[in-house]
Amino acid sequence: MTNTLQGKVALVTGASKGIGAAIALKLAEDGAAVAVNYASSKAGADAVVAKIQAAGGKAIAVHGDLAQPADATKLVAETVKALGPIDVLVNNAGVYEFGALDVITPEHFHRQFNINVLGLLLVTQEAARHFNDGGSIVNISSGASTMAMPSTAVYGATKASVDLITGVLAKELAPRKIRVNAVNPGMVVTEGVKTAGFHEGEMRKQLEAITPLGRVGEADEIAAVVAFLASDAASYVTGETLHVTGGLK
Repeated sequence: MTNTLQGKVALVTGASKGIGAAIALKLAEDGAAVAVNYASSKAGADAVVAKIQAAGGKAIAVHGDLAQPADATKLVAETVKALGPIDVLVNNAGVYEFGALDVITPEHFHRQFNINVLGLLLVTQEAARHFNDGGSIVNISSGASTMAMPSTAVYGATKASVDLITGVLAKELAPRKIRVNAVNPGMVVTEGVKTAGFHEGEMRKQLEAITPLGRVGEADEIAAVVAFLASDAASYVTGETLHVTGGLK
């Protein structure tokens, strides 16, 4: 255990499974007390908390559906009440739905923008009011923000928004010594990817074929980069979008 985040408080949104769960576990391993946010899967969040506690760490599960604006305030308040002022915020909660131009609907648009962009902004706004002196915000974006792949007009647009927001907030929050960076994963095999059927078949083969490292990513590989950006090892890094895509651009 490196304990590079010893004594720090971290809030990870959408942390009941997949990349979010891996991030929560890694931050706890590095010494942070972690608030594990979930929208619907209390069992998943409780399981992540139990794993952290079994390893001697400190964690709580915090409910909050980022599609509901009032929940941003609630989940930050519960985190601060239980663990103290926040040092690290990881905006991981998000949804994705792919669809070609002809099938895009207002519902498809708003569902993704409400969580991926508005939810992220509202949680960040509230958390920034409760940050310790300095700190780190890590936004989970996506390689889709720059790849311009077919059927990702709306999802890719949400993540391009996240990239821009990252740069803007890095400048706005710099006077308070709060760093803001984004991690842009490529395809990672998670529960959500499996549910969507993307973990095997043509889409994965095509992506692996054009990825220089020749494979998809692991959730732990994303978590390791997030932990670096959250730590003082990245003390002079802000406003960056770091693509963790195996070289795929």
